[in-house]
Amino acid sequence: MPSFNQSIFHPTVFFLTGIPGFETYHAWVFIPFCCLYVIAITGNGMILFVIITESSLHEPMYYFLSMLSFSDLGLCLSTLVTVVGIFWFNAREISFDACIGQMFFIHGFTFMESSVLLAMAFDRYIAICNPLRYATILTNSRIIKVGFAIVVRVTTVVVPLLLLLKRLSFCGSHVLHHSYCFHPDVMKLSCTDTKINSAFGLAIVISTAALDSVLILLSYVLIVHSVLGIASSEGQKKAFGMCVSHTSAVAIFYIPMISLSLVHRFGKNAPPLVHTLIANIYLLIPPVMNPIIYSVKTKQIRKAMVKMVLSKLI
Repeated sequence: MPSFNQSIFHPTVFFLTGIPGFETYHAWVFIPFCCLYVIAITGNGMILFVIITESSLHEPMYYFLSMLSFSDLGLCLSTLVTVVGIFWFNAREISFDACIGQMFFIHGFTFMESSVLLAMAFDRYIAICNPLRYATILTNSRIIKVGFAIVVRVTTVVVPLLLLLKRLSFCGSHVLHHSYCFHPDVMKLSCTDTKINSAFGLAIVISTAALDSVLILLSYVLIVHSVLGIASSEGQKKAFGMCVSHTSAVAIFYIPMISLSLVHRFGKNAPPLVHTLIANIYLLIPPVMNPIIYSVKTKQIRKAMVKMVLSKLI
């Protein structure tokens, strides 16, 4: 009886899920996933390395880019162990505390990326709309303060969210729908009232990712207004070109994130495969695409990466 009561409040394990209907082919299915992980980890690792080691890249724009790569790298590594365990070793079990820990890093790095994208939007706004004061506004000390504020913001929203989750009882199914622990997915398994958790989770999303996206949109409205005031068409093209990489990063981050949130809230009757595909796109596509976008569109990053590769080969 005591063990039964304990399992109600704190389940010993949850069971993660791979790709429904493809269980017998998981080892083969993981090959493209493995390639994506390698690209994401290698690409973001290289960007971090070249920004740290190349003195010419010690500028505000590249500091923010290094923060973006760090959050992408953290997001990948947060899910790598469980994904490899499921697809290659059929190790589906994860303890309750390990699940909470994984959620801390997944949601933490997600909100960190949203905050960094907002900081990068502000960086682009200053660079285009007030270029003469760019160096005096975005000093190294202010960038450090921004980074510290992002960490504090993430911690203060994620920790209470997970503490509220720990108070729930889990007396039904312990099978999750993803290959990693995701807050809405775990919350749905509870047999107690989750209205507070749901409301608090929604409030966090609104006050972080939703607010960030609105502020990013506002910054681009101001940027477009400023760029349209430039008489030269060549000047307008150059100004818009400075924002291409960032707008691409914003799109590939927010579109999968919004899609996954909508599926969890309104797609209860959607096939499990839909949940799985969107969940994996949400976690893998931004870390994979961001290094590619910035290495292709940013000449300084591309030159530094080519220089690093050639120095290793020679």
